[in-house]
Amino acid sequence: MKKTPFLALLAALPLPALADVPRVVTDLPVVQSLAAQVMGDLGRPEVLLEQGGNAHSYQLKPSQAAALQSADLVIWVGPEMTPWLDRALDAVTGAGAQLALLHTPGTHLQDFGGAPHAEHDDDAAEAHDHDEHAEGDEEHDHEEEGEEHHHHTGLDPHAWLAPGNAEVWLGQIAAALSEVDPEHAATYAANAKAAQASVAALDAKLRAELAPVAGRPFVVFHAAYGYLAAQYGLSVAGAVNLGDATSPGAAHLAELRADLAQQGVVCAFPEAQHDPKQIEILLEGTQVKLGGALDPSGSALSFGPGLYSDLMQGLADALSACLQP
Repeated sequence: MKKTPFLALLAALPLPALADVPRVVTDLPVVQSLAAQVMGDLGRPEVLLEQGGNAHSYQLKPSQAAALQSADLVIWVGPEMTPWLDRALDAVTGAGAQLALLHTPGTHLQDFGGAPHAEHDDDAAEAHDHDEHAEGDEEHDHEEEGEEHHHHTGLDPHAWLAPGNAEVWLGQIAAALSEVDPEHAATYAANAKAAQASVAALDAKLRAELAPVAGRPFVVFHAAYGYLAAQYGLSVAGAVNLGDATSPGAAHLAELRADLAQQGVVCAFPEAQHDPKQIEILLEGTQVKLGGALDPSGSALSFGPGLYSDLMQGLADALSACLQP
């Protein structure tokens, strides 16, 4: 009788069922990058903000709303950063777990201007009132036709620009993924630990690169760089736009122009996805140099696990190149 080869017998046996990897949806490219590092080869998290989109005021497509509906886990910065997602989540029924990174334990928070922000305790985070942010207080003031005006007072939500927060968030993402997918908990934890080591190494590299330009004043397009400045001893002398959906008034521009000389401003930096004309007009007739465009949310970069490193390195390189004595 003809014998069946052993390998053929193995191939005929039923394979063990593999656990489904959770469907993860993120708000911003930088969050997707951190989540992708934790998920590793197990899966790829989705990102809602499209390349070139405005992180503060984005309009979800119907297909993206459907993605929220079927998500096992939504990871986002929080309503202070992406109020459009806050409203979308309120409208979704049956969505999975949520992780608002700004409200996770261990996150360093500061207000615009650099003052420490009161930490959220666990109860406050759980009882967080989405309507408060959807309708607006100091942070968000919705004008006619639903236009958002993100005013730069109160909590600064750009907390990923402090690498220490990115390290904390990697651990929080691993914990959240383990809750919805306990079978792969060890993999998530190992990936997060490796990613945290990479972020720590990146932080040391950026600190050395930016040390020679610490304290040299510069102007930015909008107030998004407080955590970066605090981390590396940088000096932000002002911002052209006081709100993301508004143009600067003549009085503000006149005051800022006077500050260019009084504060010894070295450079002014435009921002990705925004017309640099306002910066260029501000600098006309001055000795202030025009720097390269900054991209604080990574919306102009290639999406994926390497985006966080590319974002931070790109900011450091642009700042260093212009501010060097």
